[in-house]
Amino acid sequence: MEVILREHVDNLGRRGDIVKVAEGYARNYLLPRKLALAVTNNNKRQIDREKKLAEVRDAEERSQADAIAQRLSALEIEIARRVGEHETLYGSVTSADIAQALQGKGFEVDKRKIQLPDPLKALGETTVPVKIHRDVTAHVKVKVVPDNA
Repeated sequence: MEVILREHVDNLGRRGDIVKVAEGYARNYLLPRKLALAVTNNNKRQIDREKKLAEVRDAEERSQADAIAQRLSALEIEIARRVGEHETLYGSVTSADIAQALQGKGFEVDKRKIQLPDPLKALGETTVPVKIHRDVTAHVKVKVVPDNA
C-alpha cells in the first residue's frame, strides 16, 4: 500500500514522501495516528500545502535546536561516583544520570535523546552525543570524578 507521509517517521521517510508500506502497518499505525494519508490527488494537494507550512516551522525549530546545541557543546558536566581501591567505579553513569545533571544546569533533555551506547564505567572525561533535533546533535563533555564523601 502506498501512503503520503504527513510527518517525519524514523526509518521510513520525511514529510511529503510517498512510501510503500505493508497494509497492516498503514491501517493500524500510520493512518490512526494521522502520520500518513492514502495516495489520492486531493491528498497530494493537501500535503503540498502542509509541506510549505512545515518547512517554515522546521527552519525555526532547527535554528532553535542549533542555539541549544551550541550552548550544550560549551557545557562540561561533572558527575561524582564512589570508587574502589584501584580507581574502579562501584556503579556506572547512565543516560538518566547525565539527563539529571543537565537538568541541574537548566537544560530539559529526555534521557532517550542521550545517545550513550554503554554506561560509563570508568573515571575520566568522555564526549557524549545528545540528539536535540533530527538533524542536530550536540556533544557534551561528561567528566566522571571520584566522590570524596
